[in-house]
Amino acid sequence: MLSERDTSALPEAQVVKADRLSLVWLLPILALIVGGWLAYKTWSEQGPTISISFKDASGLQAGKTKVKFKDVNIGQVTAIHVTEDLQAVKITAQLTSGSERYLTDQTRFWVARPRITASRVSGLETLLSGAYIAIDPVTDGKPSRQFKGLPEPPVITTDEPGTRFRLRSQTLGSLNLGSPVYYRHIQVGQVVNYALDADGDAVTIDIFITKPHDRLVFVNTRFWNASGIDLSLTADGVNLDTESLVSVLLGGIAFDTPDTLETKGAPATADEFFPLYASRADAHERIYLNKQRYLMVFTGSVRGLSVGAPVVLQGIQIGQVLDIQLRFDPGQLAFSIPVLIEIEPERITVADGVEKALVNDPDLLNNLIAAGMRGQLKTGSLLTGQLYVDLDFHQDAPDAVLREQNGYRVLPTVPAPIEEVTTKVKNILTKIDALPLAKIGDDLSSILGSTRGLVDSTETKQALKELEQAITDLTSIANQLNSRIAPELTTILGQSRAMVANINELIGAEAPLSVESVRTIRDIGAAARSIRTFADYLDRHPEALIRGKGGMQR
Repeated sequence: MLSERDTSALPEAQVVKADRLSLVWLLPILALIVGGWLAYKTWSEQGPTISISFKDASGLQAGKTKVKFKDVNIGQVTAIHVTEDLQAVKITAQLTSGSERYLTDQTRFWVARPRITASRVSGLETLLSGAYIAIDPVTDGKPSRQFKGLPEPPVITTDEPGTRFRLRSQTLGSLNLGSPVYYRHIQVGQVVNYALDADGDAVTIDIFITKPHDRLVFVNTRFWNASGIDLSLTADGVNLDTESLVSVLLGGIAFDTPDTLETKGAPATADEFFPLYASRADAHERIYLNKQRYLMVFTGSVRGLSVGAPVVLQGIQIGQVLDIQLRFDPGQLAFSIPVLIEIEPERITVADGVEKALVNDPDLLNNLIAAGMRGQLKTGSLLTGQLYVDLDFHQDAPDAVLREQNGYRVLPTVPAPIEEVTTKVKNILTKIDALPLAKIGDDLSSILGSTRGLVDSTETKQALKELEQAITDLTSIANQLNSRIAPELTTILGQSRAMVANINELIGAEAPLSVESVRTIRDIGAAARSIRTFADYLDRHPEALIRGKGGMQR
């Protein structure tokens, strides 16, 4: 126990009042400020969050897969979920700040992975880096955060300089994404999309033509399908048309502006529609809005005439065949072939410049028909046998007028050239059949009988027999001898035949036979025997014609 003296010796404690802010708190406060600043910086630099739906998430991983534009990272996939209907996957991605101005309803996303198709090869760089989500930003459109990913990469992105045009075709043919577009055999663009129209009647094909070639497209430019090999057999013969080996294998489109009296017109605008023709010939065929239909009735065969065959006037096509039918008339028990044709009157211009269609004026048509204008089938190609309808003037054609049948005006026709020849032959045979050949034969038999009755002596018959043999020998000699004596023998033969004719006159019904006639006939027979002997000698010694009969003797 301490005493009072000991207690007073102890030091007295002094109470010191401490400051409110201690230096100890500076470090956590500084850390809090730095953390807050970093949080604010991260929040301020954080871009928008978007969701993209794909058919599947092949090659995608949350926290690893990047979103890239021109190989620059602009975001990352944060989550991958399957949609409630199990039909697709929903990708959530966090983009960098400033990307929101490119997120519109026109922006496109797709998964970049290796792809090899017939028309192109893409995404090979992802073999090492892995798949990523690519973006094609578009500033035009309404802001959006929900997107539907493309199943395939677009052929052309919005940053490519050029112009997009749209084509309308009945079928797609062999065209595909990436199919080339040619201008005078030089590739200037490609097919970027195609889709079936809502009504299913046609196909809309989107093409992209790069600058500066897009300025070659005008409002009257013609596009045609240059895919494969265009081989056709028509009345003009065999036609073969193709662009290049690539278009043969992959398909392609070509275009050009026809050189006509019309101007090229204004340059075409973006997304303007053009018809896609089946071939170059169809594309360069002028289009006429005014069309008139007429009927032609043929009675002969129309084998070789097909729908689409040309209708030609003075060698220039003015229309085509639309339909061919076979019609039977029970009353006449005959067949006829009505052919429906379509004529484009605007192909024919009037010399005085009057604005009226030549074949649309009934009075003028009647005048042309009265002048001999008729329709006729002619062969366009001996190789294919194709026929075409030819309108021309036939001065010897029977009279005809313009009439109507089944609501169509009927143009008169004439038979085909081969039918005209056949008809003439039939007419000649008919006239021959009309001749009284039987009566003429009976009369000749009667005359010959009378002649034979007069020539009934043995000597006369023998002389005539020898004369007939002599004529036969002369004919044989004329065929065997060379040209040096053939004309003389032919003359002798003619004279002999004339002599026989004179003899026949002498032995007529009212002319008596005389001894002199028989003697003359015997002399002719002797002459014939001499000629036969001479012919036999020439047959054994033909060199006697040059050297003479004694030329062989030395």
